[in-house]
Amino acid sequence: QVQLVESGGGSVQPGGSLRLTCEASGIIPSTFPVVWWRQAPGKGREVVATISAGANTYYKESVKGRFTISRDNAKNMVILEMNSLKVEDTALYWCSGANTRGQGTQVTVSS
Repeated sequence: QVQLVESGGGSVQPGGSLRLTCEASGIIPSTFPVVWWRQAPGKGREVVATISAGANTYYKESVKGRFTISRDNAKNMVILEMNSLKVEDTALYWCSGANTRGQGTQVTVSS
């Protein structure tokens, strides 16, 4: 059974950093595309970043230059490094891939 588990969320001040991880079990994550999503209260979900099986990446315009998506194949995980966080980055973040998704991890950016 394929499972994705996110971790690394938390509360930071504007300008801070967080490192989210999406750990896969039951499947090798390097073999399928992974998408990081987020949803803020009262708003729709949006794609934050994606990484293909070939490691091509895509970023939402508002996070370009601040977020980096990558794979750690040795640890069976996809990582989302988030720097220069802004209040508007506050949301529930989750990863999806292989027809499944994780439960999500909360990111809160406030002063």
